[in-house]
Amino acid sequence: MKITAFSYLRVSGRGQVDGDGFPRQRAAIVTYAKAHGITIKQEFCEKAISGAKDLEDRPELSALMVALHANGTKLVLVEKLDRLARDLMVQESIIADLRRNGFEIVSVTEPDLCSDDPSRTLMRQMMGAFAQYEKAMIVAKLRGARQRTKAKTGRCEGRKPYGSTLVEREVIELMFKLYDEGCGYTSVHHDLNRRGIKARDGGAWTAATVMRIMKRTPERLHRQGVISSIQGNGPLKTVSAMLETGAAYTRK
Repeated sequence: MKITAFSYLRVSGRGQVDGDGFPRQRAAIVTYAKAHGITIKQEFCEKAISGAKDLEDRPELSALMVALHANGTKLVLVEKLDRLARDLMVQESIIADLRRNGFEIVSVTEPDLCSDDPSRTLMRQMMGAFAQYEKAMIVAKLRGARQRTKAKTGRCEGRKPYGSTLVEREVIELMFKLYDEGCGYTSVHHDLNRRGIKARDGGAWTAATVMRIMKRTPERLHRQGVISSIQGNGPLKTVSAMLETGAAYTRK
């Protein structure tokens, strides 16, 4: 009889989406499936979702459950149980929910941990507890590093603000050009969308996003420096230099 399965993959951080996480998990699952004559019907990839979130907070896991109930496939393959959840209570809750509905889950790198044998259940829970502890330690170390960096430099580098690339700088310049021509924030965002210019996340612009970017002090000071240079008031000043003089941008 032909065995079919769904695969479930998860990475917890946005920076991991394009990293090694998904390829590594996929390779382990595919290798296991081929060795056991299993056909993977569909893959569910949870992008940038914390392992501490329960089932209702996982769109791909919810979609997986719907698919399990819909088409007769009863088997789910994951690379490791901590991909299902790092939090022990969440992990056991999801496993129990799957089994309650007659579905089976296999962790392809630790298959024996998924059995109902008491010793295996204990081992699974211990592994889950270790994964939860490891996650808590990583979070604590990163938080400490960020706090130390902020205390030392006054700023902790996170996601770079919009305008950190040449293309984004050109979009900001277009925003101010439209604003100088009399457009409000709503008109500016409509114009950007009409031109097919995407926001950083690949979606459409909103008036709130445009306003937030344009009202940032560095953006306003940069724009004033450009205007001042064009009008013949000397070379383009840096943002830091303009901050020292207390300059601020106002629409002419």
